[in-house]
Amino acid sequence: MPASLSQEIAPHLPYLRRYARALTGSQQSGDAHVTACLEAIVADPSILELRLGTKVALFRLFQELWHGLGIEPGETSGLGAGERTARERLARMAPESRQVLLLTTLEGFRPEDAAAITGRSEADVHELIAAAADEIDRQIATRVLIIEDEPLISLDLAEIVESLGHEVSTIARTAGQAVQAAGAETPGLVLADIQLADGSSGLDAVREILTMFEVPVIFITSFPERLLTGKRPEPTFLITKPYDPNAVKAAISQALFFRTAASLDA
Repeated sequence: MPASLSQEIAPHLPYLRRYARALTGSQQSGDAHVTACLEAIVADPSILELRLGTKVALFRLFQELWHGLGIEPGETSGLGAGERTARERLARMAPESRQVLLLTTLEGFRPEDAAAITGRSEADVHELIAAAADEIDRQIATRVLIIEDEPLISLDLAEIVESLGHEVSTIARTAGQAVQAAGAETPGLVLADIQLADGSSGLDAVREILTMFEVPVIFITSFPERLLTGKRPEPTFLITKPYDPNAVKAAISQALFFRTAASLDA
């Protein structure tokens, strides 16, 4: 791969990896697909349609390779709980709808860009988004623990959670409060900031909570670089502040769709 092309692609890789993780439900599987995409570019750089712009071209190639693999949900015995749940739910949901929803909300692509990435019309994109929302709305409601020290942000997140039909169990401003709340009542989902009011860490709170039970976690933070390092297990769902409420809604729906527990090493 030419050095100049490598430099153009590099800034977009953390976001492609985020998309791949959300799409597959695991870091390992998502990264494997991203690696296959990069290997294809190395073998033939001309396969990138750079006329679309580097980021759109990169995501479009990833989509083409994803579809080319023809992955179907398979046998679920012997899989972990999160992966087994994901496989079972994938079998019931149109993958095109989920992909378009992620592209336009979590990754912030315009509908016309999502159309270029998926090879569909803009009208198709809007229909797929609506279909994905309808399917996700059928998910069972759950209780959500919010770990956030900024009152206005925590209230906004609570409104988003409740608008999706879920219930806020607790809003914790410190790591200690979060762990105590989780121990008192097991949440079905955790929304967590990293840097909290008393100088404590949402990361530490999540790590302790995950020693007690498995639960899907979405990090919403101004410091994504602390998690998108590529050097340790990363959260499947990571949103950067300031956030788009639609991105938060999509991440919540996807996290509950996969029921994927976070995995963080010290």
